[in-house]
Amino acid sequence: MARVEKRKAPAPVQTPLEALMREHLKALQVQNYSEYTVRGRAGHIGFFLAWLAERGITEPVEVTRPVLERYQRHLFHYRKANGEPLSFRSQHARLVPLRVWFRWMTRQNHILHNPASEIELPRLGRALPKNIFSAAEVERVMMQPDIEEPIGLRDRALLEVLYSTGMRRLELVRLKLYDLSLDRGLILINQGKGKKDRYVPIGERAIQWLAKYIREGRPQLASEPDDMTVFLTAQGEPFSRDHLSFAVKERIDAAELGKTGSCHLFRHTMATLMHENGADIRYIQQMLGHEDLKTTQIYTQVAIRTLQQIHAATHPAELHDGPQAARLPAERAGLMASLQADDKDDKEPGS
Repeated sequence: MARVEKRKAPAPVQTPLEALMREHLKALQVQNYSEYTVRGRAGHIGFFLAWLAERGITEPVEVTRPVLERYQRHLFHYRKANGEPLSFRSQHARLVPLRVWFRWMTRQNHILHNPASEIELPRLGRALPKNIFSAAEVERVMMQPDIEEPIGLRDRALLEVLYSTGMRRLELVRLKLYDLSLDRGLILINQGKGKKDRYVPIGERAIQWLAKYIREGRPQLASEPDDMTVFLTAQGEPFSRDHLSFAVKERIDAAELGKTGSCHLFRHTMATLMHENGADIRYIQQMLGHEDLKTTQIYTQVAIRTLQQIHAATHPAELHDGPQAARLPAERAGLMASLQADDKDDKEPGS
């Protein structure tokens, strides 16, 4: 029997600012923001409220622009448990929800003036992903699971799916059996980033491993009631995002490649190697579910059949000949910057 988690009753409201935060989060839910977005906003605003409480600030009218600027300096000087500072991207991520929240309070007439309207956010660099696998390194990771065991077979299948499709970890966590059209070589990403659906091609090798897992491994893991989630834990439950990251990271570490990362590392690798093998960046953009790449042309809708052909012709797991000529360095730099920006929305432990 799958475990049913009981939701804890919310703690009583302590301050007027906390009451307005909760009202704002409810408004986000009404606007159809995902539970992960709402949870993230709650964490960032809650961190700010704790900082305010230490200074005796509890009313919205007490939060002025100088107060917000002090908080911004606090983030700059803040040190994590390991002694490292917050990255500028993390500082940026903590400040953006505050700007949205204060704009909402102004529009709802909870405050007369928006103190966050002129706060300058940290400038974000265009750092590239730290690690990318070579095709040979991917194969070494693929050899780590013991496919004679249900867990090993599951891990081999999910690694193949990550590598073949480049889907995000949350998209894989949510994957259902009825989203698979293996006879057509397609997977439906249901309610992906931005709550948008898209189809992605899946290569023949990944199809074979996924079908083997569903046929032989999953029945040994599943328990009633079965909600049709594709990849299950040893307890027969759907993965959490962090649990999936840990499982993938274990396989990467076991390969002893000297590279760190988890699910997103396969996403980066798939995009990079397909691009090097000749795939046009707009096709990769379609697979990744990106709406905009600043260094490329305006997004063009791509027919799924054409996308399947590009995938088969350029994905390293599907190639039998050597790679084609590499793409222009500027195009690759743009792709990598886009992937790195994508990371901030799906930050993984240990990556």
